[in-house]
Amino acid sequence: MRSYLLKRIPSALLVLLLASFAVFLILRLIPGDPATSLAGPDATPAAVHAIRARLGLDRPLLVQYASWLGALVTADLGPSYAIGGQVSDLIGNGLGATLELTGGALLLVVLLGSAAGMLGATSRNRAVRTLLRLFTTGALAVPPFVTGVVLVLLLAVGLGVLPAGGYRPLTDAPDLAVQYLAMPALCLALPSAAVLGRYLRDGLERTFTEDHVRTATALGVTRRRILWRHALPNALPPVVTVLGMQVGQLLGGAVLVEAIFAWPGLGQLAQQGVLRRDYPVVQDLLLLLVAVFVAVQLLTDIVHAWLDPRIRWE
Repeated sequence: MRSYLLKRIPSALLVLLLASFAVFLILRLIPGDPATSLAGPDATPAAVHAIRARLGLDRPLLVQYASWLGALVTADLGPSYAIGGQVSDLIGNGLGATLELTGGALLLVVLLGSAAGMLGATSRNRAVRTLLRLFTTGALAVPPFVTGVVLVLLLAVGLGVLPAGGYRPLTDAPDLAVQYLAMPALCLALPSAAVLGRYLRDGLERTFTEDHVRTATALGVTRRRILWRHALPNALPPVVTVLGMQVGQLLGGAVLVEAIFAWPGLGQLAQQGVLRRDYPVVQDLLLLLVAVFVAVQLLTDIVHAWLDPRIRWE
């Protein structure tokens, strides 16, 4: 495994380098000037120019890019343009809340997706299979902002069993934190759970048609034993790969879900940074998401190889 990691790390670093250049360039192509926004509508050209010089925006783009890379290497992210404070502090303050949200959503993805996939592949009840198909189709078709509004109207306004929004840290009051976490985590998890459930169901159904499973069935082995001992281990490797891809979807979807439920995480920080054209905040956040996605994909490949003995590290 060590040689495998040594081979993958250079390609991962190259991906991060290319992503950093793309993020840096795309942000500069967005219409608007941070210096103009900070100076205000009545500012003189001299005042705008002074702000650009203070922020380093008057330097060539390649020089700005090299300066940003140097700051990343030294872990000195610098100050925010418009929000205020150090970028590292802003990201650190929102990172815990976003990790709680994505962690809770990932747990629901595994639970709901596994239940839907196994029940859809093993149930002989036509009504149950139809309901599961409707669930997966609806979870994929309905966008998260619609799901979020429906959940708020149903569970917060109608039944009053959960708070409509806000945040409580898990370390302060776990019981209250779970109540605040339930709706945004469910809203974020539903599309990914539907994807995972479909892949698991299809994998199990294919495994049930293989010769060794038919032989075991003919010999009188129970369907439950076949599921846990034969079908599920064969269906898991591609499902793990899909789960790793869904982590990226959860991180991207957290931006919208945090806005719906007033969740003070990195999603709200990214939204503020984009609206205020705060280059340091947005580009550091985007590159952080890319780094997390690359790390998750690397971990997914390792778990896939561990689950499937046909794959060799070489």
